Amino acid sequence: MKRILEICCDSLESAILAQSAGANRIELCEDLSAGGVTPSSAKIMLLKKYLDIPVMVLIRPRPGDFVYNKWEKETILENISMAKQLGVDGIVAGALNEDTSIDHDFTKVMIAATEPLPFVFHKAFDICKNDLDALSLLVGLGVKRLLTSGQKKTALEGKGNIARYLEQFGHEIEIMAGGGIRPNNLGELKKIPGLYHLHSAAKIWNKSVFQEGEKWLKVDIEQVKQMRKILDQP
Repeated sequence: MKRILEICCDSLESAILAQSAGANRIELCEDLSAGGVTPSSAKIMLLKKYLDIPVMVLIRPRPGDFVYNKWEKETILENISMAKQLGVDGIVAGALNEDTSIDHDFTKVMIAATEPLPFVFHKAFDICKNDLDALSLLVGLGVKRLLTSGQKKTALEGKGNIARYLEQFGHEIEIMAGGGIRPNNLGELKKIPGLYHLHSAAKIWNKSVFQEGEKWLKVDIEQVKQMRKILDQP
């Protein structure tokens, strides 16, 4: 099975660069420096216009934690509806309760709103208590894919847990490793049995040509090329 390289982007330019360098899929967000929030409809529309690879869209109403009030939940559902109308290939979201357990009821609502598209539960999972119980719950709800660093700061640190998730649940849900993945550690992660989905922002700082100190994140095309080469090697 071919390994899938998903690149997280917050601009049209980054997504186009990532595709040209060998990315198989894009996760589109806004404001990577804040951990990503819901992107604008214009960005979604333009990505679907210019890209040939699937575009997953992050639906997150604000930075910070993943415990949402009723207005934020309403916003999430409206954004899912709008993203579907714009032709996205899947939705990425997540919601927790105050005790860091999965918000079962709202996750179920989000999945229903996303259908028939795939729903991906993002790294909110990595702060959940009782990881195996939480993963079992997501499987039961019908989540298509889980993005995780194995409940550690980086996927490399969490590789043992990622391997455990794949061993116990890999036949029921796609496990995608993400968190600090770069060319220098991808080879080690590639050794995890059954791991076919890998997620990276491959980001570097882009500095303003005229305003000192101003900078923003963008995709490093060379990192994407290197990761594609590593994944394609036997």
